Amino acid sequence: MNGLASLTVTPLMGRSARRAFWALPQRLYRNDPHWVPPLLLERHELLSARNPLFEHARWQAWLAKRGDQVVGRISAQVDRLHEQTHGERVGYFGLLEAEDDPQVFAALLGAAEDWLRGQGMTEIRGPFNLSVNEECGLLVDGFDTPPMVMMGHALPYYGPRVQEQGYAKAKDLLAYIVGTDFRFPPAAQRLLERERDQVTLRSLDLKHLDRDIAILRDIFNDAWAGNWGFVPFTEAEFKALGQLVRWLVDPGFVQIAEVAGEPVAMIAVLPNLNEAIADLHGRLLPFGWARLLWRLKVRHPKAVRVALMGVRQRLQRTRLGTALAMLVIDAARQTGLRRGVKQAEMSWILEDNRGMRSIIESLGSRCYKRYRIYGKAL
Repeated sequence: MNGLASLTVTPLMGRSARRAFWALPQRLYRNDPHWVPPLLLERHELLSARNPLFEHARWQAWLAKRGDQVVGRISAQVDRLHEQTHGERVGYFGLLEAEDDPQVFAALLGAAEDWLRGQGMTEIRGPFNLSVNEECGLLVDGFDTPPMVMMGHALPYYGPRVQEQGYAKAKDLLAYIVGTDFRFPPAAQRLLERERDQVTLRSLDLKHLDRDIAILRDIFNDAWAGNWGFVPFTEAEFKALGQLVRWLVDPGFVQIAEVAGEPVAMIAVLPNLNEAIADLHGRLLPFGWARLLWRLKVRHPKAVRVALMGVRQRLQRTRLGTALAMLVIDAARQTGLRRGVKQAEMSWILEDNRGMRSIIESLGSRCYKRYRIYGKAL
């Protein structure tokens, strides 16, 4: 009978609706061995008023139902900083999950599009969960392995169903995987020897965390300012990220490079939290906290993700800039080797960022996942 029930799409309202919103993937991915249930506490915080994103963004979300059964969900967001940075009236969709039903995808995306039109937007892009500085892109290649921390997973039919609604590729984001036992090619080693003496490397200083977090944010925002879709991290957003780093990340996984006393490059590597939470079913109580902390601090995940990396713009496309990128990678790698890390994911990388792709491919890495941002005129 449920399959014959009419389809309804309603705005997300109330505690029970939010629980259903976050619970839907548990059913959709129940037969997918590579899906990792996210921590429900973290998911609820994403749409909480405490999320610093909402200091400059507004959102709406919807549930799709057939009868009493939830069959899909979606969100839509407008980020004021995107419009200020790019002069575009572009809105986002995100948090898309749905049964393999064209009608459900049409209804969900239609709801997001209508809301964004009402907000004065002329184009829609996504998925962004919820911004370009968080989890973004729809997995279109690489379904055969679990996602790394803060990277998405999807069912193979999602991409075709989105395209059926008139969406086209706007940009692909790439994830590379590499063993931590890589060696720099001879030409890169010679470059490092020439440039190393003028570079000072140091780990994150937890005694001066606020100072270092501000330095990391300043370098990253400068380094990425010219990239497609860039929206600067706010002070509040990076401060929240700093708290995550304080509790979960070995300070050696965060490196700052200085030249003549000026911080000019950075890297931030995250332990693969998904490796540690895969069997917690999204819950930290009653014993999940203890298991998670032991797995992160004592056993340590065998994989990490290079989540943030940047070299100041004025040094990009110079020999020194290339050397800086390699030096911060290698410094963080040494921490990983001491912690028994075997693999590192570098993600995400814009498909047309030839310079960075060349550097990481020279290390023997391979592109093993592809995420797609879709776009459509409204």
